[in-house]
Formats: sequence, C-alpha cells, structure tokens
Amino acid sequence: MLTFYSASTGAVNSKKAIRYCIETALEKEASLNCDLLMIYSSIGHDFEEILSEAHNLLPQTIVVGCTGAGVVGKEGSNEGMRSLAVMAIKAEKRQEFAVSYCDNIRGFNSYEQAHQMAKDLQAENDQINMVMILASGIDIAADQAIRGIEDVLGPDIPIFGGTSSDNSKAVSSFQFFNQKILERGAVLIGFADPGLELVSGANHGNIPIGMPFTVTKSEGNRVFEIDGQDAWPFLMRKLDLPVSTHPGETLAIAGLGEQIEDDLAEEYGNKFVLRIIVKVDSERKSFYMPVESPVGTRLWLTKRDEQHTFNGLDVLIGRIKKQVGNRKLVAIFHTDCVARGRLLFNRISKEEIIKHMQEPLLEGTNIPWLGIYGFGEFTLLGGRNCFHNYTTSIYALVRS
Repeated sequence: MLTFYSASTGAVNSKKAIRYCIETALEKEASLNCDLLMIYSSIGHDFEEILSEAHNLLPQTIVVGCTGAGVVGKEGSNEGMRSLAVMAIKAEKRQEFAVSYCDNIRGFNSYEQAHQMAKDLQAENDQINMVMILASGIDIAADQAIRGIEDVLGPDIPIFGGTSSDNSKAVSSFQFFNQKILERGAVLIGFADPGLELVSGANHGNIPIGMPFTVTKSEGNRVFEIDGQDAWPFLMRKLDLPVSTHPGETLAIAGLGEQIEDDLAEEYGNKFVLRIIVKVDSERKSFYMPVESPVGTRLWLTKRDEQHTFNGLDVLIGRIKKQVGNRKLVAIFHTDCVARGRLLFNRISKEEIIKHMQEPLLEGTNIPWLGIYGFGEFTLLGGRNCFHNYTTSIYALVRS
C-alpha cells in the first residue's frame, strides 16, 4: 500500500528548502525514509543543490521531478522564483511503483520515446494501473506521447500529469531523475497499488472570439501555414503584434481553441480544448503545437472569461467530490497552466482560485497536495487520455 506525504516552502536557500520540505513532509514518521520523492521547483533554485541534498537525506530513494513557474501545496500557491514542493511516497512493497525516463523527447520522436519508457515500466512491473508523466514543455507532441504509452500498457491505462515550464518565458524547462538534470526529457511514474483509483478532471475559462482559421500546411506538430499564409506571421497579425514577438510573451492572449464533440463538451464545461504555443522556428514563420495538427484542423482565438473560470472550477470540484464519495482521499496531484497564475490573475484572484479548489476537497484535513504551474496538462476527458492547455487539472487518488 502506498502512503503519501507533502510539503512546500518559499525558502530561497535551495539546500535548506529541500531539507525543510522532506523533514516537514515526514515529520510524524519514525524516520525520513521514503521510497519515491517527487520534487516540483520554480526555475530560480539551484537544482544540483536540491538533488544532492535530497540524496544525502534519502540515499536509497528514487527522486523525480520537474520545474514550473510556481508550485502549489496544501499550504497554498507560491510563484516566487525560488519555490519548492515535494510529495514523499512510501511503499509497503517496492513492486507498488516503477519509474522510467528519457533524456530527449521532441515533437518528432514523442511516440517512440514514450513507447520505450512505457516498455521499461512494464518490464519492471506488469501490474501498473495508472501512469503519471512529467515531460518537457517546450517541444512535445503530447498526443503522440499518450499513444506511445497506450500502445504498450493499453488504452484503458489512466495517464495524468503535465509538462514542465520555466518562469513563463518559454525558453527552457527541466526534469529530474535521481541526480540527473534533463532539459528535454520526460519521466514516467507507474503506480501499481491495486487499492488506488484515480478521480480527475480539467477545466478552463476561455471562450472563442471571431471566426475560425484553418491549418493548410503542417508536419506532425509543426504548423507551417494557416489559411495559405505563413503561420506565425498570420497569428501575430491576428493579435496585432510584431512577428519578432517571442511566444512566451503571448501566453496570456494566444490560446488557440480546437472544437470537441458535444458529449465531451458537456463534461468539460466548454466546447473547445485549448492549445498553447511555446516554440517558433528561427525564421519566425512556423510554430509548434503541443499536439499534432493535421491539415484541415480548425482553430479559434480565445479570450479569458473570469466568471466562466470560477463557475467552471466550482462545477469541476463538485463533480470530483461526488465521484470520490465516501472513499478515502489519500493524495491530490494538481497541474495548473502557467498562464492561469499571475500572467492572467492578480494575487487576490489567484488565491481565490486556489481556495475554490482546496477548501472543498481538503475540508480542513491534512491530505497531501502537490501542484505545479506548467505548460500543459495530461487529464482524462470522456474516459480517454487527453492533453490540455490553460486548464486547472485535479488528480485525486482515492482508496476503496
């Protein structure tokens, strides 16, 4: 049986921050021993110091993690340049989880790399019943990564997690595996505790504006032309921005909507799943989507609607609580889009959003919580594995 413990801090000294998180998370335990340590860090920390100190304190523990624009713990959110959060996991049996990683996942090889990681998981443990993924957020075809995992572990395996980010600049993000610091990598964590079940959901608050436009030339997740014109200049004209604009500067305003089926829209609370752009080519002509975008894909520009955001979040949390029912809630993982942090919301609004999530779910208890502001979210929709952007995605682990 897996047991979870969490803590977060805004301490700026990296060595002291990771020590504090580990000691606080496990303070009521007889020792600091745990089997798996998950670390979320904002971009300003010294990652070598964090991983080294974690190894010193927990020499037998497998360490995984990634960077984001901020973290969320049961203590609340922190988007400081040096914020840190951990989830420590103890296993009664080592066979209750497995971990694999790769050091180079890109749009063109997302299927192959995810497929191999899933094979590595399966070789270590063939009883995995859910998979968490932490992957590079700069250039990944997330739908192909999902397909790569499913082709090994089956289409019914729930996949959750997110893609790493930086401080909203869309330049570099990092992933961790033991003492390794990866820049374009990915980590898979397979859970094999038969008593655990995943209850999850995603929601965003954007609505479409204007008329749709159509992808007319693409290759994989790279979009070359929209409506017969160079893709990036076309989009910048729509936004009234110069072509020289870095995609990191457009995160708050360039959410691209892709229409979904009516039955999924009812569950989602929205007719559109959103896509975020974090990479363009060196000539500023084409851009990269986080999923494959075949010719004929129709896209809408969208804008944030604050009331829709809060209403949708309340509906999402209510649905999760209903699905959890009387079962024991043992841990909550959480991925929030970087754009839903301070890029879109002032401090008061952001703290209110976090309260709308945590107060109904935690109900004053000390349930472990680990969240991050990343570039994208892997969350089930209509019972199928799906990749999203600009959402709040909640992953509640419950025990029957």
